[in-house]
Amino acid sequence: MTHLFSILVLLLKIHTIKSCAGISLKTQEMYAIVFVTRYLDLFTDYVSFYNSIMKIIFLGSSFSIIWYMRHHKIVRRSYDKDQDTFRHYFLMLPCLLLALLFNERFTFKEVMWSFSLFLEAVAILPQLVLLQRTRNIDNLTGQYVFLLGAYRAFYLLNWIYRYFTEPHYIHWIPWISGLIQTLLYADFFYYYFHSWKNNKKLELPA
Repeated sequence: MTHLFSILVLLLKIHTIKSCAGISLKTQEMYAIVFVTRYLDLFTDYVSFYNSIMKIIFLGSSFSIIWYMRHHKIVRRSYDKDQDTFRHYFLMLPCLLLALLFNERFTFKEVMWSFSLFLEAVAILPQLVLLQRTRNIDNLTGQYVFLLGAYRAFYLLNWIYRYFTEPHYIHWIPWISGLIQTLLYADFFYYYFHSWKNNKKLELPA
């Protein structure tokens, strides 16, 4: 739900303000790849109605955000491509190599699932770099990034709880990738809570 709220906040910003200022298209593209490679089982393995609907929502919202940023005649004007220059494609090959080496089973879907976890761990990097460069963080953008980080932090708490309550609950691939992802947010969390505590506008150090 925290992950879903982060996407809703971003869509709210795009639809109401007609702006994607401060949002990294590179990060959005990587999240789209994360969802596509993770949800390959959408039409082959039925888990539940809720599970299928959430997968469709994440896929649809992700591609709609990319479309708005690339093609909407008003929204695309606010995209700062001169600042959003992180070479995100260079992150994909190492993630793929890691997935080929570390996976639960050496099948196409399992390798892609591992790839999606490794890629998600670093997908926020272009967004964090963009915020640090521009230092122009409006409330909705700050809330979007905070909720995105909180979603992964809650996952860590969930894993700890399940480790102590479920027998043989050990999953090193999501644990390690999730820990790395949460650590990447640590600096942002510090300045987010500092600005909230002091009732100031969120600013990251240059």
